[in-house]
Amino acid sequence: MNLYYYAAPSTFYPLAGKLIPWFAALALILATTGLYISFFVAPTDFQQGEGYRIIFIHVPAAWMSMFIYVIMAFWSAIGLAWNTRLSFIMARALAPTGAMFTFVALWTGAFWGKPMWGAWWVWDARLTSELILFFLYVGYMALQAAIDDPRRADRAGALLNLVGVINVPIIYFSVQWWNTLHQGASVSITRAPSMATTMLWGMLVMALAFWMYSIAVVLHRLRSIILDRERRTEWVRELLREGKIK
Repeated sequence: MNLYYYAAPSTFYPLAGKLIPWFAALALILATTGLYISFFVAPTDFQQGEGYRIIFIHVPAAWMSMFIYVIMAFWSAIGLAWNTRLSFIMARALAPTGAMFTFVALWTGAFWGKPMWGAWWVWDARLTSELILFFLYVGYMALQAAIDDPRRADRAGALLNLVGVINVPIIYFSVQWWNTLHQGASVSITRAPSMATTMLWGMLVMALAFWMYSIAVVLHRLRSIILDRERRTEWVRELLREGKIK
């Protein structure tokens, strides 16, 4: 299969439509499984009690907030280097989902932090850098909306993404570089996890569910952006004549 064949919006559009139901179904199955493990199988934490279970939403959401921004920066770099329309569209489609996961990470972190630290918010290095990430997402979307010319908006947004991606390693390593209230990573590729196996599985399954959900939603949004930008092209007019889009 020639992957370059799908680099054009006209060929990727129908492929995305076929993939969406599969990723949506996987997201539903994984989310159901993950929530069951997280709330009914994973043991009670000996220090935090039942309140710790918010980490099964908080931690995967935080992972996704960083990962999606890195993917946005990747597609932005591809778009700037090869001037590919689909790359810029992909970055634009990712932004709202990344912003949502960043907001969820901040919101659930506040609920987790209140009983642990005695405050809804502290200007901790990890929290502050995650808040900056949320502003980067919002700033990118605002910049895209403020520029009428899609080409100029794409390039301006891509430059912002490439500059802002430096914040991602700052978020990840903040607990090591500075003396912070936020606990260190419970899951690391260099050492064994500091949690029960069922807790780890619940967290990983929820992370996969969030990832499948992200792919389904981003593909749906990407199709809408493609139709908006390609509405004057012959292939979109053909779909309209055939009644495949409204």
